[in-house]
Amino acid sequence: MDFVKELRWRGMLHDIMPGTEEELNKKMTSGYIGFDPTADSLHVGHLTQIMTLIHFQRAGHKPFALVGGATGMVGDPSGKSAERNLLSEDTLNHNVSCLENQLKKFLDFDCGANSAVMVNNFDWFKNFSFLDFIRDVGKHLTVNYMMAKDSVRKRLEGETGMSFTEFSYQLVQGYDFYYLWKEKNCQVQMGGSDQWGNIVTGTELIRRKSGGSAFALTTQLIKKEDGTKFGKTESGAVWLDPKKTSAYKFYQFWLNTSDEDAKSWIRIFTLKSQQEIELLEVEHNQEPHLRTLQKALAEDITVRTHSEKALETALKTSDFLFGNGSLEFLLELNQSAVLDAFEGIPQFKISNKQLLSGIILTDLLTELTTVFPSKGEARKMIQGGGVSVNKEKVLDSGQTFKLDNLINGQFLIIQKGKKNFYLLIAE
Repeated sequence: MDFVKELRWRGMLHDIMPGTEEELNKKMTSGYIGFDPTADSLHVGHLTQIMTLIHFQRAGHKPFALVGGATGMVGDPSGKSAERNLLSEDTLNHNVSCLENQLKKFLDFDCGANSAVMVNNFDWFKNFSFLDFIRDVGKHLTVNYMMAKDSVRKRLEGETGMSFTEFSYQLVQGYDFYYLWKEKNCQVQMGGSDQWGNIVTGTELIRRKSGGSAFALTTQLIKKEDGTKFGKTESGAVWLDPKKTSAYKFYQFWLNTSDEDAKSWIRIFTLKSQQEIELLEVEHNQEPHLRTLQKALAEDITVRTHSEKALETALKTSDFLFGNGSLEFLLELNQSAVLDAFEGIPQFKISNKQLLSGIILTDLLTELTTVFPSKGEARKMIQGGGVSVNKEKVLDSGQTFKLDNLINGQFLIIQKGKKNFYLLIAE
């Protein structure tokens, strides 16, 4: 597989240094992408770079995933309008460990010569003294050269300015490339288009310090059709860790993309071939309401990020909430899995003691929860057939509910109208 050609047809390629494509087509080449451990999970904004490494490895090259235990202590100013908070060493170590485990789900670390390799730049910076660094690295790049970078210039022109810590970031990242070039034969650094300046600094440091040559390639920054930031929702970032974003919510993020976004994202975030995608597009265009592209995209990325079983639960949850699905699948889930499946749905706690003697439905909907603001409104909707409990319509507002009505002895699911669900948790 031609790596650069693959990125081009998928609409991923942004900048490429002259000679890079030729170098990659000669032989198996080692290349890397860095991930800063600012949190204990990657989010969907990192998936473009993860996919770049996957394609790099599938093309027969050797991918290095660098987790920035050292650069995470400094803070990359690229694309930032203010300096971010610096994390403690213990927090960074925890984050590094979590990111390493996540990256191992996407790359093959045991496939022979082009097996993926994980590295942490703290390993080569921990014993590098400040004086040694400014003597051995800092002297090779002028302040003029560093200030010409967009990431630096924009911050210097802004109101907040830039600390020396942030200013030094491109030197630190540049040395990463030099170290990996010298010690691991990494010839190429890749990243998002906002990283071009930092990456080129690395190639320049290699040239000035050792007279060597190295190469660079960046991918497009992903934006949504409406101009809003990719990977952000009303409730915040969409994480790859199911403890932060449930598999159901993750699946729904991709399923709810616009047609225009789905057409580009299915190229970027799946491993489907050009022929497969073009066939899906034809099918989608014939019956857009079936959302063929969105479903194919959501299913593919949910399986690779989570698992087949997680996708199955997400599909059953979606069918339960938005279709005619039954609640039988909930019987197979423990309390934690049920709470994950219904993340984002209003939840209320009720007492097992109250359920022993039975709770009248109108009390359940008004006094013990806020499903309805008044009993009168609750009765009116019940009589109109607009209220269901555990997927069964309730027409008697005086009906009582007891412990034996609970799903798994723990839950009641109230449905108001067609789309409003509430999870009641008995304790």
